[in-house]
Amino acid sequence: MRELTGNVVEGLRTAFAGAGYTTDGVAERLGVQANAALARNETAAAARRTASGDALDTMIRLFLLQRAVPEGLVDKAFPGIDLVALGIVTRSGGEVRAVLDIRPFAEDARDWWVVADLTPGLDGRREPMRSDYVLGIAPASLSLIHLTVPIKADRALDIGTGCGIQSLHLADRVNQLTATDVNPRALQLAKATAALNHIDLDLRDGSLYEPVRDERFDLIVSNPPYVISPPGGDLTYRETEFTGDAVVEQLVRQAPNHLTDGGWCQLLANWTCVRGEDWQDRIATWTADRSAWAVQREQLDPSEYVELWLRDAGLHGTAQYTTRYDEWVRYLDEHNVEAIGMGWITLHNVEGSLAAEAWPYEIERPIGPHVLHRFERLEGLPADLTALHLHVADDVIQETTGQPGAEDPATIVLRRQRGMRRAEQVDTVLAGFVGASDGDLSAGQILAALADLMDRPVVDVLSDYLPQIRNLVIEGFLNY
Repeated sequence: MRELTGNVVEGLRTAFAGAGYTTDGVAERLGVQANAALARNETAAAARRTASGDALDTMIRLFLLQRAVPEGLVDKAFPGIDLVALGIVTRSGGEVRAVLDIRPFAEDARDWWVVADLTPGLDGRREPMRSDYVLGIAPASLSLIHLTVPIKADRALDIGTGCGIQSLHLADRVNQLTATDVNPRALQLAKATAALNHIDLDLRDGSLYEPVRDERFDLIVSNPPYVISPPGGDLTYRETEFTGDAVVEQLVRQAPNHLTDGGWCQLLANWTCVRGEDWQDRIATWTADRSAWAVQREQLDPSEYVELWLRDAGLHGTAQYTTRYDEWVRYLDEHNVEAIGMGWITLHNVEGSLAAEAWPYEIERPIGPHVLHRFERLEGLPADLTALHLHVADDVIQETTGQPGAEDPATIVLRRQRGMRRAEQVDTVLAGFVGASDGDLSAGQILAALADLMDRPVVDVLSDYLPQIRNLVIEGFLNY
């Protein structure tokens, strides 16, 4: 792709905005059913709704549906812009086809356009991807956007930027943005994304922290090539020559050397669950004495994992599939991998320890504000809770079950509707404590009153329930 200059950028922006080629504009034109089908990589319904020949339909067909479009319609939609010379489309026999994907992305009332390679797998077509393929807007990249803590920062670093979507997300709240990648094609397309959206982005070529040696940042984000595969994988956007999960390990271990005091590092990750080892203990050696939180959203056995990524590469049904499958499973077995965890890691550059958990349940999106608040509660909570005046979070509901007419319920569950949407089973004493937490009495006063009701020594009640109360505060059931 040729570099986008000022006049070309303004011409493309004017064309896209004038046609209504935005997230809302596309959604309105396609309608609910065609949008849902397109999300499943099926284009027929969208094609039926984009036959008018106007500029918006032309753009949708060209970039989102990857259909051939009459040359005249493209010239009309992009007046004065030679898309062929820019390397965005090819022309043949009076028709034009896209060779790059330019699609709208919306966030916080801002409309962006993201430049990437064409989305694979439309209408069941699966072809092996080029080794330097640049992934566009995908579930993983959106997950990292939703995970990122909503802080203002002076400097931020996007490692493995790909098409540049993470940098777009950060642009409005970071003064200096640096993005890196080992793929020259990714840097080229990220540069086009930045130019098209008027983003000042310092792009650098190199692996992990090499391009930013001796520099520090307030925020580091990364959707790295975390796929755990044998040597020879040729998809740069997802695979490296690192052994096992070493690429994720190095990103985490080295993060404190590139963070300001109190800075944040957040990344999506895959990690190996090695026979005879606890995966939480392995990650704890990476985070060392830093405050961190690792959440395993899914765990796959080796066969499931290999099948997932072979399909992703478009190899299912090809002659290479069986050979690559056997090689990959054998590689994992040789490294004693019994499962692969998939999730995220957040590291806060202050003294602390790792909290690591499996959480495959539905969560709120974006989850970033909750991540930030959880760290704030954890790190700011005093050792002695008895003087705190707590109150129940607005989103907490209580569920009870039991036999009709029973004096006490058989089970009591406190459930949060926001954040991680956790549920905590409690006994009648802890439920009573939560019910009395309206900010009026201190935690110590409430527990003393409960001890008196139960005719138990206050010291015993404090010993039994303060650790549980601490957990409820950290997880946001109770605020102070």
